[in-house]
Amino acid sequence: MRFELPAGLTPVHRMRLQVRWGDLDALGHVNNTVYLRWFETVRIDWLQGLGLGPDPAGPGPVMANVFCNFRREVGYPAELLATHWVAAPGRSSLDTFFTLADVREPDVVLADGGATLVWVDGVAKRSVPLPELLRAACVQGLGEP
Repeated sequence: MRFELPAGLTPVHRMRLQVRWGDLDALGHVNNTVYLRWFETVRIDWLQGLGLGPDPAGPGPVMANVFCNFRREVGYPAELLATHWVAAPGRSSLDTFFTLADVREPDVVLADGGATLVWVDGVAKRSVPLPELLRAACVQGLGEP
């Protein structure tokens, strides 16, 4: 099954992920919860690369929702190519999307998903405008995949 990203998305980050033996469930394929952990790993790696890593005492991202589509079974061993995409940011929120593919077949999407992030003041517990640095990174992206 071919995955089609929504129009207007910008790829902002790529990284490789190793499937670990412990990622498997009793049926011998990657457990569904691991996919969300992978999305988190890619998202945090991107934000840390921008100097916007998690800081409980300051402003940062909070997930408002998350989803994942399982397209093909992922087993062990495998090395995955994760691509992180973003939509045009709002005032305080950002829609993010992810694709996972085997590095040997980067055009075959094994899973895709996304999350809406809201930038929140950790002390006041309310939304605040996205940092300009984050906005610029969303526009700049990686270029065409």
